[in-house]
Amino acid sequence: MSTLALAFDLGGTELRGALVERSGEVIARVSEPTMAGAGSKAVIRQIIALAERLLNEHPQAKVIGLGACAPGPLDPKAGIVIAPPTLAGWHNVPLMDILSRQFGLPVRLENDGNAAALGEWRFGAGRRTDSLVFVTVSTGIGGGVVADGRLYHGRRGLAAEIGHMTITGEGDRCFCGNIGCFEAVASGTALGRRATQLTAPGDGSLLRCLSKGGDVSARHVVEAARAGDVTAHELVEAEARWLGIGFTNLLHLYSPDLIVMGGGLAKGFDLLAPGIRATVEERAMPAYREVPIVPAELGDRAGLVGAASLILWEGEPRTAPAPLT
Repeated sequence: MSTLALAFDLGGTELRGALVERSGEVIARVSEPTMAGAGSKAVIRQIIALAERLLNEHPQAKVIGLGACAPGPLDPKAGIVIAPPTLAGWHNVPLMDILSRQFGLPVRLENDGNAAALGEWRFGAGRRTDSLVFVTVSTGIGGGVVADGRLYHGRRGLAAEIGHMTITGEGDRCFCGNIGCFEAVASGTALGRRATQLTAPGDGSLLRCLSKGGDVSARHVVEAARAGDVTAHELVEAEARWLGIGFTNLLHLYSPDLIVMGGGLAKGFDLLAPGIRATVEERAMPAYREVPIVPAELGDRAGLVGAASLILWEGEPRTAPAPLT
């Protein structure tokens, strides 16, 4: 069996683990709901148990290290998870040292948005580019930046918290406490909230029918828009405009070769793309308008393969492999 890395993608909802080859191929996967409210010790026990399960099920695996990604803020150099808002009881947890002592392997830790950006750059939509901005639009908005063949970290690895760009002075308050964050107005959560506010249980609307009377989600909006629902189509148009405004800011800030959109809302990329592009054409300076904006290719594997590549491609930050066949 070829050289492998253990990889973990720690989310506020789901914990994913995998064995990953240098080519980016996922050999085996495991997952379970994250015990997000139980504190860091409980979640670390989950990680250890899933890792041992993968190793026991593949005893011939030549594992050379473990790459992990987690929500920010975190310090990738020190290997410390600082205080992620989606994980209760995590305050300056030295996750890298804990896992290294447990398994006797090299461990690397990265912000989940950065890891996904790295995965898409090395193995997905960003292959053969020198720079990209990856934006995940889901429950929240996050992302990462590859600039000139390197992840852009900034001070303490805290760069590219793009969900907290202020793009308006109005709207609902973000969990960070501010008004007008990109995440607060353009996330899947924000789209679902707008749809819920425009409808009512039992009103006969397609959106409420799809939600079975409960709150409407972004997924329901996309499904209804595909079915030709007028209200859903208007919501998608408004969502595309907010995304276009945020993407314009990212183009002006980072001047990437490519913007890659991932996350749950990327499943509606074909519906959103015309509005996003029209907004960029309207708002971006001419030199930035031709940058492609494309959907992610790796889906929920991006964080795992990006985290694994921290081990498997260590020392080769400027090298992107050939596409998978």
